[in-house]
Amino acid sequence: MTIRSAAEFISLRDSEDPELYRRAAHDDAPIDVWRDLVDHYAGYRKWVAHNKTVPADILHVLATDEDQEVRFFVAMKRRLPLEILDTLSRDTDDGIRLRVARNKTTSQEILWRLAKDPSKSVRDAVHDRLEKHDRE
Repeated sequence: MTIRSAAEFISLRDSEDPELYRRAAHDDAPIDVWRDLVDHYAGYRKWVAHNKTVPADILHVLATDEDQEVRFFVAMKRRLPLEILDTLSRDTDDGIRLRVARNKTTSQEILWRLAKDPSKSVRDAVHDRLEKHDRE
C-alpha cells in the first residue's frame, strides 16, 4: 500500500494497531509526502528514516539533521549510498560513526579513515571489519 499524506503516516505511526503501525515502517509514499514530513513534522523525522522505502534523497537530508537520534536512525539502515555513509562517517557523534563502521556497505576508503577515529569503539569496529575482510 502507499501512504498518501503526512497525516496518514502520522496516524499509522501513532496507531496502537500493530498492522497499521507496521505500515509506517514498510509502506512507500510519494516524495512530496516524505518532504512534507521532513519539513513540517520534526518529531517524525526519525520514523521517516526508519521506513524501509524512504528514498535516498530524503535520507541525504536526514543524514545532516540537527537531531542526533534522526542521524542515528539513518545510520542504522543497512543499504545506504556511499555519499550518505561518508557524511555520517564524519558525524560528531561517536555512536553514529560506530554504526557506519559496522555497516557492511561502508567502503574500504571510509573504513581506513575511521581506523584513525578518536573513538576507541569506532577504531575497534573498523579493525574487526578489516580483519574479517582479510580472512574472506
